Amino acid sequence: MAVLALFPGSFDPFTCGHEAILRRVLPLFDKVVVAVGVNSEKTYMFTVEERMNRIREMMKGCPAVEVTSYSGMTIDLCHQLGAKVIIRGIRTSKDLEYEQTIAAVNRMQDSSIETLLLLADPEHVNISATLEREKLSHSVTQ
Repeated sequence: MAVLALFPGSFDPFTCGHEAILRRVLPLFDKVVVAVGVNSEKTYMFTVEERMNRIREMMKGCPAVEVTSYSGMTIDLCHQLGAKVIIRGIRTSKDLEYEQTIAAVNRMQDSSIETLLLLADPEHVNISATLEREKLSHSVTQ
């Protein structure tokens, strides 16, 4: 039976830190679905299509990676796809606290779905989508 993992996030934008986490988990699973979240209450710099296309371009040549979009609960998408693992990256202790809370909620909803928390590589600890958006907004205005 193929083991499917889900790597969810807003990915606005998908950074080299996200890519590094994804590449690290690829050998562990038969398929990893990168799920680009859409939240109507959030304002994004990039459209969902632009975010998905960026991921597809960065992961070109990796047939085990699939990219989709979703709204709603991540655990519901796991059920829909048959994913048994949720992948999340951790850069800071603040990230860890947040992700532990989300993982606990997901576990209460379905204890058969595991959350795998991966520590960011040291060279990616200071990279965030927020910082990337800030840099991009300044390069556009200059």
